[in-house]
Amino acid sequence: MDVIWVVLIAILALIAGVALGFFIARKYMMNYLKKNPPINEQMLRTLMMQMGQKPSQKKINQMMRQMNNQQQGK
Repeated sequence: MDVIWVVLIAILALIAGVALGFFIARKYMMNYLKKNPPINEQMLRTLMMQMGQKPSQKKINQMMRQMNNQQQGK
């Protein structure tokens, strides 16, 4: 009978650990994305203007495509 309790407690602890880990990781990622939002076209346009380049829509699209390809390649 003692073995059944040990196995039952181990399974419950595993399930609780997975659930707790999921919610902690979710909260961490939400905070991370709030502090570091992904780059969008407006941010890229501002960055290029600060570097002294005149951002055309073609350049913006090309850079966004390159960044998306680089992210998907990881």
